[in-house]
Amino acid sequence: SFMKEVGVAVDGGKDSLSMAAKVNKKDVKAPGTLVITMYAPTDDVELKVTPDLKTSASDSLLYYVDVGKDAYRLGGSALAHVYGQVGKVSPDVEDAALLKNAFNAIQASIKDGHLLAGHDRSDGGLVVTLLEMAFAGNCGLDVDIPFPGGKAPTTKDVLQALFAEELGFVFQVEAGQHAGEVEAMFSKLNVPLVKLGKVTSDRTIKVCVNGASVLDEQMVDLRDVWEATSFELEKRQCNPECVAQEQRSLRTRTTPAWKVTYEPKLTPARQLSTRGQHRVAVLREEGSNGEREMMAAFHHAGFEVWDIVMADLVQKRVVLDERFRGVAFVGGFTFADVLGSAKGWAGVVKYHGDVLKQFAAFKAREDTFSFGACNGCQFMTLLGWLDHPQAKALEQETKTSATPRFVHNESGRHESRFVSVQIQESNAVMLRGMAGSSIGVWVSHGEGRAHFTHPKIQEQYVASGLAAIRYVDDSNQPTEEYPFNPNGSPEGIAGLVSTDGRHMCLMPHPERCYLKWQWPYMPTEFQSYPASPWLQIFQNAKSFCEESTQ
Repeated sequence: SFMKEVGVAVDGGKDSLSMAAKVNKKDVKAPGTLVITMYAPTDDVELKVTPDLKTSASDSLLYYVDVGKDAYRLGGSALAHVYGQVGKVSPDVEDAALLKNAFNAIQASIKDGHLLAGHDRSDGGLVVTLLEMAFAGNCGLDVDIPFPGGKAPTTKDVLQALFAEELGFVFQVEAGQHAGEVEAMFSKLNVPLVKLGKVTSDRTIKVCVNGASVLDEQMVDLRDVWEATSFELEKRQCNPECVAQEQRSLRTRTTPAWKVTYEPKLTPARQLSTRGQHRVAVLREEGSNGEREMMAAFHHAGFEVWDIVMADLVQKRVVLDERFRGVAFVGGFTFADVLGSAKGWAGVVKYHGDVLKQFAAFKAREDTFSFGACNGCQFMTLLGWLDHPQAKALEQETKTSATPRFVHNESGRHESRFVSVQIQESNAVMLRGMAGSSIGVWVSHGEGRAHFTHPKIQEQYVASGLAAIRYVDDSNQPTEEYPFNPNGSPEGIAGLVSTDGRHMCLMPHPERCYLKWQWPYMPTEFQSYPASPWLQIFQNAKSFCEESTQ
């Protein structure tokens, strides 16, 4: 009856109690665990509210929606576990109609653009919800949590008010008209709404219960305690020095100073209308997994996209000829990285003479471009597509190969993060008009550290402007520090470009954030742009094709 009232249904199920893994020649069986997955359609994926508190609003308020109807049951809570207990009575839904109305009120407020941040009261209780929001927003807060009775709270009252994991929500609203409209919306739907306090920029956490102070600490101190256990676990699966660098940097972190030196726009109808005139071949091999997003990005820029597997070229079902103006090499883990990242893929080209000739002819044409991301970046360097003639001239002096490679991350593990990069001055056709921009981008790789066999060769690439994209810290300075630089690349090198600017490779994944909703975080000033800043590189490729056709 509860599900009917809320309006949800069960569409399937699967029981599996045989999950096990073999560790040190022993079978380790997973305990039986109930997992419930929920999904629902959404009207607009770009319309979302994240948990991080925003300090950009000059004056904002924190509100609390109590769907638990003043219940403060601690059974099964994190607090109970800390004291070695389980408890007797756990939180539950007392009023399905209230839950539904609260959800509808929040949805309406999101659509109206009134909510700046939001988070559910869940693991840890209300105080943990508030702290997580402050940690993510790198700010402070000043709140007074009400407890039934209005009297001076006892120790039990405080524990229940702070740590009960009943249903509820916390959200941030700009003071003034927006706050008034939100209050009116919740009142209209008979949903209780409590004003807790305000967000502060001084990074101090002040929490009261019924006016009595229960917490007054610096946010960074509390966050250090919060993160301490995670960092200890990190040391067991990551390079300890990288963990230490990240731990040290946490106290002084600021909001990344992202900026764009151009105006991101949707692809003009004119470029979309000429889709059939310019074709790009998106190449993949066994183990590739980034072809869908790569094809979509080029499609959105007005290209006719061909999905081609290497076997098509080897078996001559497709020829990389004059029909194609561009070729893109996608991310993934070709041949499971057994021989090292992209080495097997590069071998397919090098040891099939006809394919090697096609690649050489395509690269030599002055009207073509190429782009490689992640595994595709490693592939391009192994083929020598990013070789620098002046660096090659140093091979005899240095007695080493001048071909750059990408090797294992300094952290010793696969890194999947959203990091900051800065676009440098270069002649890269895909980066035209973007120099000086600092923006966020996804990375996902285990072998992403740029490696040059001799310092003079590295210097030649940097001095010639071929290190076109660099990892930067929060103040937009190129860095080798972890986690700003996820792999330890020297001088923050994230990507390379050929001397003629037509061929570019980079370890990050701009094709995975060419749409605004693909960004896990986007600053307020970026949200007004009609398009993601990364769409520009694919649009630049289209413009290059149009110019070289004329």
